[in-house]
Amino acid sequence: MWSEVQAELALAVGEPTYRIWLAALRARELRSGRLVVEAPQHAQRWIAERFGSVLQQTLSAVAGPGTVVQLIAAGDSGEGGGAGGGGERWAHETDPAFSSAASGNPKLTFEQFVIGDCNRLAHAAALAVAEMPAQAYNPLFICGPPGVGKTHLLGAIAALLGAHHPRLAARISTGEAFTNEFLGALASGRTDVFKARFRHVDVLLLDDIHFIERKAKTEEEFFHTFNTLTDSGRQVVITSDRPPDDLQALEDRLRERFKAGLVAEMSTPGLGTRLAILRKRVQHDHIELHDEDALHVIAERVDTNVRALEGALIRTVAFGSLTGRPLTAQLASEVLDSLYLANASRPAKRGSLAEIQRATCEYFDLSSEELLSNTRARRVAWPRQLAMYLAREFTRESLPAIGRQFGGRDHTTVLHAWRRTSARLVIDDVARSDVLSLCEQLKLSARSASATPPDRRD
Repeated sequence: MWSEVQAELALAVGEPTYRIWLAALRARELRSGRLVVEAPQHAQRWIAERFGSVLQQTLSAVAGPGTVVQLIAAGDSGEGGGAGGGGERWAHETDPAFSSAASGNPKLTFEQFVIGDCNRLAHAAALAVAEMPAQAYNPLFICGPPGVGKTHLLGAIAALLGAHHPRLAARISTGEAFTNEFLGALASGRTDVFKARFRHVDVLLLDDIHFIERKAKTEEEFFHTFNTLTDSGRQVVITSDRPPDDLQALEDRLRERFKAGLVAEMSTPGLGTRLAILRKRVQHDHIELHDEDALHVIAERVDTNVRALEGALIRTVAFGSLTGRPLTAQLASEVLDSLYLANASRPAKRGSLAEIQRATCEYFDLSSEELLSNTRARRVAWPRQLAMYLAREFTRESLPAIGRQFGGRDHTTVLHAWRRTSARLVIDDVARSDVLSLCEQLKLSARSASATPPDRRD
């Protein structure tokens, strides 16, 4: 049940926020309709106040409305109230010199980071910054596609800073949180408080800076925050899904400052690195591995990113636990066959966005205008999400390019659609049937398109 709650929490708050704040939560016991959840001691009050309601809503959706969550600090007895908690606020709210809650996640450390050719430079640079903040590389700009370990490195920097430089004030946040807090400060007339929170620190770690693109006021504020920190010799580490030159919607002056430091690119891991990641996860989580070939099956089938790789392992382990079967290559193959239907049914990435959109409209009896519109009606929303999923699976188009072709949407919308559809395929037989039918239809469409005279093609 807790694994399902974790998966729903990640969807509800977003992967970066989940990995920074909620991945460290541990379910201790379920007793008399009360689920006791353990949080890092220094972060318990902050998590209870900021995420208590979404944690309770998620648990109610998974286990039923009669189940209550109780969030306790590590080492507590578990006696007391629920997730809302009470008493004094955690220091993060009032003290700018706080140590990030990411340091409480035992998985987001340098020891748990698997090094390969895909991330060697980024890892070395992050380690140097953590050991010698503002002396090695400032700013450090880490970029790469989603799920390759950028957030892990930020958490690892925060953890090492907390252990070796406890007197330094460090803040870890996201581009989305920075934007929301800034807009809230503008609305309440408390911009001075906001500036103190982000400028009176020794180290600023900001995940997903691309979120502030096309947000003029937020860009302006971050520009001044960035200058204040770097000009006074304080460390800034930023992550993005693209290198600075590809953040064309950002102001030139920001991109130039990002490039003034070290730009460390990360890429999807190779087979050897993927195997090492799986072995590390199995060891860390004390997973009983019946057959080493099971890891080879997962590593060979899941080649997109680390997050998808770990997700495939978790689903395989969970399925084995629920059915009482050991973790073998056969079990892994069965789970992945249902999880990655598109991969199993296509010989290679092929097709075009136009073909996928046309096939989706025909299958669901929609017009092209409806598919690309802003309506969130259920009869349109699911086909649109599915089409975006197929666009990412069947084409080599980037997330921003797919978003532009789906009514000018942001790349984060495409990524969200892909994640939601991937999760739905695991549990929804109708959704899997839709994918298989569209895959077959796209194969026929691709063959017929090759025989169509050029002047009749779309």
